Amino acid sequence: MAEFKTFRVKELHPTFAAEIEGVNWDNLTEEGLDEIKAAMAKYGVCVFRKTGLTDDAHVKFSYRLGDLDTITRYLAAGRKLRYDHVELFDAGNLDQDNNIVAPDSPRAHQNRGNGLFHVDSSFNPRRASYSLLRAVEIPPPEAGGNTDFADSRAAFDALPADLRRELLEKNYVGAHSMAASRKKGSPDFFRDVDPGAGPMSYHRVCQRHEPSGRMNLYVGAHLHHIEGLGRGESDALIARLNEHVAREGNRASVAWTSPGDMVIWDNRCVLHRAGPGDFEGRYKRDLRRTTVHDDSPTAWGLNREGTAMPGGGAWQAAMDKGRAKQAGGAAASSAPAIKA
Repeated sequence: MAEFKTFRVKELHPTFAAEIEGVNWDNLTEEGLDEIKAAMAKYGVCVFRKTGLTDDAHVKFSYRLGDLDTITRYLAAGRKLRYDHVELFDAGNLDQDNNIVAPDSPRAHQNRGNGLFHVDSSFNPRRASYSLLRAVEIPPPEAGGNTDFADSRAAFDALPADLRRELLEKNYVGAHSMAASRKKGSPDFFRDVDPGAGPMSYHRVCQRHEPSGRMNLYVGAHLHHIEGLGRGESDALIARLNEHVAREGNRASVAWTSPGDMVIWDNRCVLHRAGPGDFEGRYKRDLRRTTVHDDSPTAWGLNREGTAMPGGGAWQAAMDKGRAKQAGGAAASSAPAIKA
């Protein structure tokens, strides 16, 4: 186990994930920040209990890790925030008036895609490094609502030799779309969505994780297809890789125990999902996330550096084209445009 000067570490899984105790959030020194980064490079997922961080402090700390993504481009599509910071993404189950969303509402159907193992922002041309998710209000423990993680570095290490050789020799490029995960999460509701009609971002399936130097599988539910393969072959390979990463022995589940709990993970070396539970429609689950833009040499993948991030309106083509296919040119679905 690695030793750190400014905090204590409790490992949560044999290959990744750790709970960090003793961080001084009121006066976090540069040494402390460097040690958090070192712990992130080693474990990929770090859990911090009862941080006491406010929205302001959450955002301020996140900026110490790099430039942040914002919700601004989705607000242009009519979305509103429940709080003041555009850097905070709403990962909970509340509407703009702080009421619990109905389980059969469009928002709930959108959220079902989050219940599949995925990588935050893989659908963006510039991928994300860290996500910082903080609890504001949580359901009772018996209602579920954990966040689950899968170790995509250990998954690469455990690939069958023939598959690893194929992946490295072919150096496959994956095409990622938010619409892909939304349709997988709620296929009937989003039956009219055609992910191929909307924006795609392109990233290598096999990547080297810069902070640790280890190889990683960059897959997940946003991965729509693999360039150069026929649809059947592509779907089969994606399913095989996602199942391999998310196998039971490769997962860690993090329970939210108190308001102020925060989990930081590195999207370049883990997948995650919203865990199951029966809290939907019954209990508030208010989670807020900042997302740090990757600044590594491969942050932009195969996308042109500086490409604009897709906003809420950019996904409308996927809906319109799907409706046209479904109804022979007539709009036939009540499903909403897809939002983050």
